[in-house]
Amino acid sequence: MVHLSFIDIVLIVAYFASVVFIGFRASRKRKSDNDEYLLAGRTLTLPMFVATLVSTWYGGILGVGEYSYRYGISNWIVFGVPYYIFALVFALFLAKRIRATNLYTIPDKLEAAYGRRTALVGGVLTFFLVTPAAYVLMLGVLVQLIFGIDLTLSIFLATFITIIYLYNGGLRSDVWANAFEFVLMFLGFAMIVVFSYFKFGGMDFIRTHVPPLHLTWHGGNNWQYIAVWFFIALWTLVDPAFYQRCYAAKDGKTAQRGILVSILFWLVFDFMTTTAGLYARAALPVMSKPMLSYPLLAEAALPVIAKGLFYIGMLATIMSSLSSLTLISGITIGKDIVGRWKHAEHDSELVKRWTKIGLILSAVVSIALALLVPSVVNLWYTIGTCIIPGLLIPVLSSYFDRLKISPAYALGAMINGWFISTFSLIYGQMNLINGNPKYFFGVEPMYPGLFMALMWWGWGKLEKNDDVMQPLK
Repeated sequence: MVHLSFIDIVLIVAYFASVVFIGFRASRKRKSDNDEYLLAGRTLTLPMFVATLVSTWYGGILGVGEYSYRYGISNWIVFGVPYYIFALVFALFLAKRIRATNLYTIPDKLEAAYGRRTALVGGVLTFFLVTPAAYVLMLGVLVQLIFGIDLTLSIFLATFITIIYLYNGGLRSDVWANAFEFVLMFLGFAMIVVFSYFKFGGMDFIRTHVPPLHLTWHGGNNWQYIAVWFFIALWTLVDPAFYQRCYAAKDGKTAQRGILVSILFWLVFDFMTTTAGLYARAALPVMSKPMLSYPLLAEAALPVIAKGLFYIGMLATIMSSLSSLTLISGITIGKDIVGRWKHAEHDSELVKRWTKIGLILSAVVSIALALLVPSVVNLWYTIGTCIIPGLLIPVLSSYFDRLKISPAYALGAMINGWFISTFSLIYGQMNLINGNPKYFFGVEPMYPGLFMALMWWGWGKLEKNDDVMQPLK
């Protein structure tokens, strides 16, 4: 497996200590109202906005390694291009609108547009959407590799270290830790690409040592499988981390420009991660656990100290997402579920108290899911497939008056979109043929969920138009 020197271990321990120190340091001498704890006082400048958004949105590094090892440059098509597209849509059409509302969360907007019931259901779906189980799993696997301890214990310890400073510091602690992690993730992956080039060679080495399909856009997958990942990338348009960062930006222009700059950083980072995955497949053609392709490539290509820094880069990539999503999960419980249920979502003390409880609950749920579904890609696929059809239509329509429908139809779109996609997924998993799920009519389960949500939206628009056309009495 992997062998880290004493110096590498010391560097990694120093990294953990530094993240915790930065997180606690950022929380000092700050007022404790909702604006500060939940949104860092709405003061994010462009550099901090970019650093926290880029690092938060790119946490699935072992999943990216797993996919690029299996399917090559298709990784860029599946986990890169669709996200650039929808991030661009978000920047151009949503970022300024979101900041202008001066709200806190997605369910806040759902309540303003469609009422409390829709907001409560939206809060529950949002909680599951941002539950960071995949990142808990990846971090636990890395800690197990580094220190050689049991996976379950690794998951508990790593999760605790990642979120401890959020308890008092909220978003400001998260943002400052993210900025530190942003630098380290780019440094780590730039290092492994450069060392792999000098160790193995350039594109000629990759071309002659990977399967031909690894250098095609589809990687050997059928078009429907590729297409469903484009639909999963719709996640971007309802991702609470995007909304939270926009709410926390100092103004709408900062939010919009920040997302546009972030797309460029994601493009560069995707180039490095895909290249590293191709090097792993070329240099290590037989691997029983592709999720470990990056650590094993580091074992083959990196010397002492460089290897420790690369591991720190991987840890930073994961921990930045884990801390941010756990915080958002806690806020969702504290403000959007408990606070709204008690009609006290503007009570700062109650929201903070339940947000802190929510941090613990989110960690527990994430750990349980990580142990039950030990595949990063499968976790992403399952959560995205089930939740996105329920949230997409109600959330997007709430920001555009021409797209709004009545509260009853918005709630119907949310519940039915979620239910149909989830039922289709469960049905397929219960009816396997040669290990592959048999979905209704061979259709990926997200599609019927999205179709049902669109149907409810369409019925709502027709009813609204009929009401407008009725003559006055």
